[in-house]
Amino acid sequence: MAQSAGNPSINKRKREPLIPINGPLRQTVDAIFIIVGSFIMALSFNLFFLPNHIASGGVSGLSVLAQAWLGIEPAFTQWALNIPLFVLGFWLLGRDYGIRSLLGSVILPLFVFLTKDWPIPTSNPLLASIYGGIGVGIGMGLVYRGRGSTGGLTIVAQLLQKYSGLSFSVCVVLLDAIVISSAALVLSLEQALYALIGLYVTGKVIDAIELGFSFTKVAYIISDHTEPITKAILEDLDRGLTKLTAEGGYTGEHRTVLMVVVGQSEIPRLKTVVQSVDPNAFVIISNAREVLGEGFRNIKA
Repeated sequence: MAQSAGNPSINKRKREPLIPINGPLRQTVDAIFIIVGSFIMALSFNLFFLPNHIASGGVSGLSVLAQAWLGIEPAFTQWALNIPLFVLGFWLLGRDYGIRSLLGSVILPLFVFLTKDWPIPTSNPLLASIYGGIGVGIGMGLVYRGRGSTGGLTIVAQLLQKYSGLSFSVCVVLLDAIVISSAALVLSLEQALYALIGLYVTGKVIDAIELGFSFTKVAYIISDHTEPITKAILEDLDRGLTKLTAEGGYTGEHRTVLMVVVGQSEIPRLKTVVQSVDPNAFVIISNAREVLGEGFRNIKA
């Protein structure tokens, strides 16, 4: 059970999202995210991964192996794999998923083909794995923000999840492990290790793009003086809070726990406000990776 005390400085009327969840404007914004993200992915692939023979998972990793082993142009390999997989995903996973995969599946290999002759900035495989991972992560994160997909092994992972019962993350890891293991055989063990670095960096950057870079804090305050602390937070700190009904594990007594979300820079002020009212208050502060709603970021679909 929880009671919410809002921020008195914020208008309480219901706010509509800046961009509707569906409709032409939302679809246009999604398409822009997918196109820009695909271009960044293609550029990172051609500038860092491909010239340094780093096959860091997915269809792009397979295209690196195909070029090294068979001399096939990477863009052609990606089209040859993406298009049949798109058709398979459209058939087995449904129309909505297929449509969202179509643009990325076609345009990513196109950008790979168009940027294939751009000059490379480094021939150091360690730098290439790090910066390539950053670039691919940024691009893929933008594609996901556009509610899209670049197809490829993502579709295979979805199918594997559907028919095997495994979680999606496990399916992705299994498929990437197959690609990187193949890199160890076709290229070298060292190149496979660099590919692991690139894959790790890509995953971390995707998380940052999806969840945001700011680390907002959430504080839980347990005190015998909740009412004056509530008043102080609302008036002095100018933040809303929520009252949670809790029960002591040892005493069995019912008491109120205050939950308040603040920016990192506001933590010292929050501590001062609480300690000025109750020096014996028990305060727990932890990271809240992303906070959406009034007083923080606008909610985006």
